[in-house]
Amino acid sequence: MYLGLDLGTTGLKGVLIDAAQTVVAQATAPLAVSRPAEGWSEQDPADWIAAARDVLQALAAETGLGQVAGIGLSGQMHGATLIGADDAPLRPCILWNDTRAHAEAAEMDDDPEFRAVSGNIVFPGFTAPKLAWVARHEPRIFEAVARVLLPKDYLRLWLTGAAVSEMSDAAGTSWLDTGARDWSDALLEKTGLSRAQMPDLVEGSDTSGGLRAALAQEFGLPTGTPVAGGGGDNAASGIGVGVIRPGQAFVSLGTSGVLFAATEGYSPDPATAVHTFCHALPATWHQMGVILAATDALNWYANLVGRPAEDLTGALGALEAPGKTLFLPYLGGERTPLNDAAIRGAFTGLEHATDRAAATRAVLEGVTFALRDCRDALAATGTRIERLTAVGGGSRSDYWLQAIATALGVPVDRPVAGDFGAAFGAARLGQMAATGGGTELAPPPEMARSIAPVAALTDAFDAGHARYVAMRDRIFGA
Repeated sequence: MYLGLDLGTTGLKGVLIDAAQTVVAQATAPLAVSRPAEGWSEQDPADWIAAARDVLQALAAETGLGQVAGIGLSGQMHGATLIGADDAPLRPCILWNDTRAHAEAAEMDDDPEFRAVSGNIVFPGFTAPKLAWVARHEPRIFEAVARVLLPKDYLRLWLTGAAVSEMSDAAGTSWLDTGARDWSDALLEKTGLSRAQMPDLVEGSDTSGGLRAALAQEFGLPTGTPVAGGGGDNAASGIGVGVIRPGQAFVSLGTSGVLFAATEGYSPDPATAVHTFCHALPATWHQMGVILAATDALNWYANLVGRPAEDLTGALGALEAPGKTLFLPYLGGERTPLNDAAIRGAFTGLEHATDRAAATRAVLEGVTFALRDCRDALAATGTRIERLTAVGGGSRSDYWLQAIATALGVPVDRPVAGDFGAAFGAARLGQMAATGGGTELAPPPEMARSIAPVAALTDAFDAGHARYVAMRDRIFGA
């Protein structure tokens, strides 16, 4: 069997698959986010370890873990986990959706070498500007940094004792030479750091270390079980749904929203605010547009009106043309295509006729239009999307998938019942590391349904997107 562990923002998930990649068992443990100041988002790495223990204990109790032959890791990207000389965290991890380092990010992005080498804009949520912020505001902590780890790689340190990362996650730091798939000494030096403070790098399907004996004994796994490099959450999801070749793409409706496409090769275009990262397999890359609030926006609205999100979306019925009410889903800034940490969300066009259903549709449409912006940004780089596979919690909503299919003009496929996301992809990477396998272990899953664009509403969604863009530009400036 093979174990995938996905360290998400709101929880840690474990998936156990057999050699045929049938899911044998799964378990989750919740995680909370601390927001001690406006724009801040943090987690205590000790909570990740506690969640991992809970998940491993639950899986061990359900099926036993003695037959696990490989482990893969995935996780939320960009987090700055600062480790001292004793391998203990120096402060809470600064997460991907933390925007405190917007000034530092802008300063770095003004240096053309960052875009030229990393292939990306230096976004406030990326790792490098967070270290610049720490150097400026918490200098004693900065001076004590022995190692900077990404969240899943702190989990790896606990599992194996090895400080290792892999290419897909490292590409989101602003320190990686993304084309060369190696740390850039020049970019590290610009941040007052060195290669010695970075984890070693492996490919996602390679072995990064073996499970420590103490943990093997505690949870009943074989000592030295290989732990794969794994992948950042989106790259691991790409492995999970078999998006590994040019023309393949998926849309993820999780806390954030992602439009992810495998590409021909390394072809960055930072000006579009598209992310160009290494994939989790050797010599492969991908591009993605990222919005910071997808189900996060729906859950915010659900809390506002005091109803479960699934009840709100489940009551909508057949797809309707976008109404007068518009929603801009920028609750904590935006990445693609705006690269604006300060922009915030808005409801406009509210009227007496705006009932709960109309406002729910507006929220789903707002996220959908933000994803269309991502599609347009990807298209500007030459990346074309012919159809999408839908993953993430939001993909359970037929209404939302119909809206996305219609607004983007492509069929959206939903896999058969089961989770083919990041934890499943991590398990596949664990299988690759253990067996020496490759792309043949990452086929697309069986699809339960293909949702076609609603041709009768295409013009209405085109017009709705045009109103959305016009309203955004009117409020925030073009």
